[in-house]
Amino acid sequence: MTNISGKLEDGQQASRLPKVAILLGSLNGEEFLAEQLESIARQTHRNWQLWISDDGSTDLTEAIVGDYAKRWGDKKVALRRGPASGFSANFLSLVCRAEITADYYAFCDQDDVWEVDKLSRAIGWLATVPPTVPALYCGRTRLVAEDGTEIGLSPLFNKPPVFANALVQSVAGANTMVFNEPARRLIQFAGADVKIISHDWWLYLVVSACGGIVFYDRVPAIRYRQHERNLVGSNMGLRARLIRLRAAFWGRFTAWNVRHIAALEQMLPYFTPECREIFWGFVKARERWVLPRCVGILRCGVFRQTIAGNVGLALASLLGKI
Repeated sequence: MTNISGKLEDGQQASRLPKVAILLGSLNGEEFLAEQLESIARQTHRNWQLWISDDGSTDLTEAIVGDYAKRWGDKKVALRRGPASGFSANFLSLVCRAEITADYYAFCDQDDVWEVDKLSRAIGWLATVPPTVPALYCGRTRLVAEDGTEIGLSPLFNKPPVFANALVQSVAGANTMVFNEPARRLIQFAGADVKIISHDWWLYLVVSACGGIVFYDRVPAIRYRQHERNLVGSNMGLRARLIRLRAAFWGRFTAWNVRHIAALEQMLPYFTPECREIFWGFVKARERWVLPRCVGILRCGVFRQTIAGNVGLALASLLGKI
């Protein structure tokens, strides 16, 4: 186990750095949790505090957290009870806790491994954004098997991460995301009980719609563990594409859009004029019959990151599954 006493708690030096609140949602994570916590301990950026919201674990998760809390101290680790309403609600509950304050906030899964410079790289970009502007850092991941063996990379996206994309696609996992205080306040405005699909997609939607800046890092900063107990896994490969296509034809994409539209309507006062126009163009196009629907979807400018994705989007528009 890493002894962080005197290293991560190097008082004056660490306190001069921006403070990061690491938000970890846990549920029966005993198998890989310690390895994740050790990778947090190795971060080159030392001014962080770990907040864990446990959603009712029945294994040794809380005991593992308790052991680290004893060794690291309660200024480094805090454990709270989750809402037990699913993983997204668990993470949003952390974002909305008034007692958690920091310069930046980082989502963290219980079973990944962070590269040592994960936080420093994110903060290096976030620090270039004016402090009043919502900002979100996210990126690609290195995929690993249960034993840590590398098995590939998540898809590489080259198009800009903007609202017109966010309306129809989530480009990065929450486990890569670090965001600033203005972005956090947007999530707090919507509330922890907002009815959305996933907290990462929601954050991408809100920041990109409300005048924020999103940066997609092409270089992976985490090792994203793939195993059969993943609540959300990688979306790469032919099988994943076929699953998404089948879901679209069974109406899941339509249901997702209905949820997002309802959730985003409460955020409209914060939208930029351009994003408000895109939003209403998309909403109105969805309600039309086939030809004006397809034309409207095209005109509002929504897009996915790949050619195959855009073909699927066009087909969903044609068949009224959007």
